Amino acid sequence: MIRLTKKLTGPADSETSVTLPLHERIRSRLRVTLDDGRDAGLFLERGTTLKDGDLLSGDDGITVRVVAADETLSVVRSDDPLLLARACYHLGNRHMSIQIMAGELRYSHDHVLDDMLRGLGLAVTVEQAPFEPEPGAYGGSADGHGHGHHHHDHDGGHHPHHH
Repeated sequence: MIRLTKKLTGPADSETSVTLPLHERIRSRLRVTLDDGRDAGLFLERGTTLKDGDLLSGDDGITVRVVAADETLSVVRSDDPLLLARACYHLGNRHMSIQIMAGELRYSHDHVLDDMLRGLGLAVTVEQAPFEPEPGAYGGSADGHGHGHHHHDHDGGHHPHHH
């Protein structure tokens, strides 16, 4: 089995590719089958997210290009930035990973959400396309909402019932 251990920065020639959907591109340990049929394993630094076109190198000098697999996505297109902003807000409220582009939003297909956005007046189509959502939406360390930073010491040494 080929061990892919490093993500390369900068251009390089790749001899083969590996096609992965999003949920596999956010895993740092994974058995994969290269597009030429060979077995390989990802042994990457934790927290690595692979994007379409990223290059991985292995311990025998192999270089493999990452291809983002097509997934079933709900796609919203609109020239109305306000409508798209409202759509982002409602999707973000549900902790959905969304891909935000000029005049376009994509998220993993979900007919309940599709109906919600149609209710806002948006057209939603279902398409097969690669999914590259906004970073930080994978629940990793996006948890910066200060849990435990709010220690209100209500008894700042003043115990009202001290006689």
